[in-house]
Amino acid sequence: MSNRTRSTAPRRRSRTRTRTRTRTRTRTRTRTRQITPRTHWLLLSVLAVTLATALLLQGYTHHMFGITSDSVTGVRGSTDMVPSQVLRGGPVIANAATTAHTAQVKPRTIALTFDDGPDPVWTPRILDVLRRNHVHATFFIVGTQAVAHPELVRRIVAEGHQIGIHTFTHPDLARLAPWQRSLELRETQLAVAGAAGVTTALLRPPYSSRNDALDNTDWSVLQQADTAGYVTVLATQDAEDWQRPGVGRILTQATPHGRTGQIVLMHDAGGDRSQTVAALSILLPRLKAQGYTLATVSDAVGMTVPVHPAGFTEHLQGLALITVLQGGDWVVWLLGLLMYAAGAISVLRAVVVLIAARRHRRLRRPRRGRSWGGPVTEPVSIIVPAYNESAGIEAAVRSLLASTHPVEIIVVDDGSTDGTAELVESLHLPVRVIRQHNAGKPAALNTGLAAASCDLVVMVDGDTVFEPDTVRAIVQPFADPRVGAVSGNAKVVNRGGLLGRWQHIEYVVGFNLDRRLFDLAECMPTVPGAVGAFRRRALLDLGGVSDDTLAEDTDLTMALCRNGWRVVYEEKAKAWTEAPASLDALWRQRYRWCYGTLQAMWKHRGALAQRGPAGKLGRRGLLYLLLFQVLLPLLAPVVDIFALYGLIFLDPVRITGLWLAFLLLQFMMGLYAFRLDGERAGPLWSLPLQQFVYRQLMYLVVIQSVFTAISGTRLRWQRMERYGSLQAPTTTTTRTAGTAGTAGTAPHEHTPPEPDFRPQAAYGAFQHPTPDDGHPQPPYPDGFRQPTPQETPQPY
Repeated sequence: MSNRTRSTAPRRRSRTRTRTRTRTRTRTRTRTRQITPRTHWLLLSVLAVTLATALLLQGYTHHMFGITSDSVTGVRGSTDMVPSQVLRGGPVIANAATTAHTAQVKPRTIALTFDDGPDPVWTPRILDVLRRNHVHATFFIVGTQAVAHPELVRRIVAEGHQIGIHTFTHPDLARLAPWQRSLELRETQLAVAGAAGVTTALLRPPYSSRNDALDNTDWSVLQQADTAGYVTVLATQDAEDWQRPGVGRILTQATPHGRTGQIVLMHDAGGDRSQTVAALSILLPRLKAQGYTLATVSDAVGMTVPVHPAGFTEHLQGLALITVLQGGDWVVWLLGLLMYAAGAISVLRAVVVLIAARRHRRLRRPRRGRSWGGPVTEPVSIIVPAYNESAGIEAAVRSLLASTHPVEIIVVDDGSTDGTAELVESLHLPVRVIRQHNAGKPAALNTGLAAASCDLVVMVDGDTVFEPDTVRAIVQPFADPRVGAVSGNAKVVNRGGLLGRWQHIEYVVGFNLDRRLFDLAECMPTVPGAVGAFRRRALLDLGGVSDDTLAEDTDLTMALCRNGWRVVYEEKAKAWTEAPASLDALWRQRYRWCYGTLQAMWKHRGALAQRGPAGKLGRRGLLYLLLFQVLLPLLAPVVDIFALYGLIFLDPVRITGLWLAFLLLQFMMGLYAFRLDGERAGPLWSLPLQQFVYRQLMYLVVIQSVFTAISGTRLRWQRMERYGSLQAPTTTTTRTAGTAGTAGTAPHEHTPPEPDFRPQAAYGAFQHPTPDDGHPQPPYPDGFRQPTPQETPQPY
């Protein structure tokens, strides 16, 4: 893909026939550009906030606390603030915040209570036992369990049992801040209201037991609960079924002695409750036979019914809470699945790319005379499209003239306003300058292609410097008549600073490893605009360079593959290009690249159903791009979100270990890629930092591009600021200044700059007379696409 960006002027969208239609479409496009990006970023922001909220709720409710053994009670503190009548009173405590009083259970009455449910396995079995024995009990519900199984809460209420709350996440309330206690009680009440349409005034704090076990902190909890309208229900007899001591032991612990009424504590969740179910089947008939009355808590102490229908608003709030938390569970499950998918795809890509790179290196290694064929020595036309390239055009031209291969250099000035053409002409070098009104890079390339006199053409951006042997290296594969285009090895010249290092790593590890794979699989999707060579007749057969997409290099390469030509990668053909030096410039460049690639993929989607070279492009190249350059970046935010979720709520050691494992995989890929490219591995130290800024920027670019493509908005061209960091080799200056003709052996290199052969038809009424007017223009082959007088020019 082209390593250049363009100005902020709008790109040509479509042909217009009248000025009125042009103005109308311009206003429409302006509104689209102003509204659409804001809309989808707003939607993404809302989605991100919603997702974060759901994950925070899910993490808090599922991982901050949890149901553990009832033996996890702390050391008992001071009891001087607990009223003596409470310590010695009954298990049901009311008005704790004012004039506390308690209620005793009626003689020979048993209130069976079950904590920690509902559980999808054990609660239904316990309900079945109670129904067979015509017994009603009281179930103290955990909010998270009610959210997960609202149908069981409804069944409990429908079968005449009583509901109480047991907090939302089963924490020790005595160890929580007051606001957390209120949250636990309120959310549990909403969960019950949403699940069964009722509210309850009964509360049993987790890890509570009997009255005499209360201390000052426990009493503060009961006082706060009373303020919120709750009556606290403790237990007088613990069946200790949470220890799973055996059915006989549970029966012994749950059976009362004497006539005193009891509130018996049992559990319908929190683990394997098979012993509880078995013991209950024996206990209920035995108690009835002994003359005990089995009742709910309110009936057992003679209090007013504590369960009432929920209000409409409270019921709706409860339903919303259940929906959000169930959605959070589903989101976490989906995020986990997507994270594993992203991990698998990343590992698969690493394995495939490394194997392909190793094999590509073996195949390209010169041994036993293996080569593309005889040496290619014929002259080459180099086309340099230039729009406002005054900062680097001199270095680029001088480096091309220093080539060890015979070259013809054609600079097509595409309406520059910074004196690019004048600068090149003032150098008095054997370079042909062609001026044209601003019409965009594809039109400039077509102008240069029409003016070229050689059968082989090299296209190079005006911000790129070649090494002396680059042209010779890049044309050697043309010894194979099947080769229609060759991709060179683009390298970042401005590597200073973190941003430069990160792009350098991406060029070496990402782009070049992929090109080796594409070369081996014969499905190269892109010959970069910075350094690419083509057979002129192959381009003429296509009608020249198309302007249908913003990634004209990708579009052109795919068209060549579909036309039966092979496109290869020559790593020895090195070119040095300026990379964006700011995050804003990088965003604009990569946004155009990504969006243009999506356009090209869609345009050439028919290759999926073709055979031969086109089929290889479709079923190998396009699917690879879709999987690894579209879907994988779209999954990248999932990895980051889940990593943060895991660090906060899951096992941070495990999450950190997984992150380090992926980082190690990337580092090993980097080492191998740098070795293949003959680069020092020093910049790889910044790889961990790349994961926290650069990586996020890249996947946000993909998200933006996909939204733009889906909305049908046409992206405008962007121009990258030039920094003048390119320098021509010192040999270039010597040869061009003193012995310009020695730069190559082609006859045209010994001639002075030729006059401007501008295509007259491209300008019409906009043409301005210049000293070059009147010279013949280069002929345009049939099928060439040039802008008409009515079309909007497209800057770089």
